[in-house]
Amino acid sequence: MNLTLESLRILDAIDRKGSFAAAALALDRVPSALTYSIRKLEEDLDVLLFDRRGHRAKLTPAGQELLNEGRNLLCAADELEQRVKRAAKGWEVELRIVCDPVIPFRKMLPLIADFDRTGSGTRLRFSEEVLSGTWEALMTGRADLAIGAVHESPDLMRMSGGYQTRALGDVEWVFAVAPNHPLASAPDPIEPALLQQHRAVAVGDTGRILPGITAGLLSGQQTLTVAGTEEKLAAQLAGLGCGHLPRAIAAPYLRSGALIEKQTSTAKPRQTVYIAWRTATRGKSLKWFLQRLAEPETQRMLLGE
Repeated sequence: MNLTLESLRILDAIDRKGSFAAAALALDRVPSALTYSIRKLEEDLDVLLFDRRGHRAKLTPAGQELLNEGRNLLCAADELEQRVKRAAKGWEVELRIVCDPVIPFRKMLPLIADFDRTGSGTRLRFSEEVLSGTWEALMTGRADLAIGAVHESPDLMRMSGGYQTRALGDVEWVFAVAPNHPLASAPDPIEPALLQQHRAVAVGDTGRILPGITAGLLSGQQTLTVAGTEEKLAAQLAGLGCGHLPRAIAAPYLRSGALIEKQTSTAKPRQTVYIAWRTATRGKSLKWFLQRLAEPETQRMLLGE
């Protein structure tokens, strides 16, 4: 007899219940059937799995090793069975979501908690990309859903017909500096010639295939490039540069005085951010997120203060 999941379940039951008789009762089998299965397994493996000298069935070192690894196989088999059942009911095994850091991940947490309550079992895999990188993750198949994508989708995606996009809402931008930054005392509105003399903090575009996107930078301006919005905020709070931040993110620091709002002669206008998804993905998990992202309350949670 080859090693089977059934034989591993019997081995597991005997160890948990402490005897062949108790395991047989738990498995709704006769004790002789379990005894036969274990003896046959021992013969096939040419090892002794149980020390039968006492009243309690005790595993030998070889038996314990088989059970330890076997339980991993049993867990994997059970998980596979559940995934197959969920897939048959229309729930994806995994949903890959890419977010632009214009929406901090912490704002996604209540949405994730609500999704967990569906009991779908779908694994959520989040990643972060910036500017064209968000669209690129969707276009190259690394993501099924993009949230917070800035600018409109690239022409290549619109022409393919394999994607859908929808406005999530608008982001209001504020130009902010730390109180100790030289621009904090500059008269408003600040002209481009003065801005150009000071280093800007910018979030780097993570795209590798699509043309890169830059926003709010002046030609020839020194730049400190960081990974995301949270890092940009930290750099500006430290007085290491200037730049625009989403007002919803900057607001607490503007109120506390940790940041100073300044007016510029070339103010950055409000910007629409989008959600986008692959039309080939039609599972229930994606539909759940699309429905929630269409609700004004969710949009305010993600884009508001």
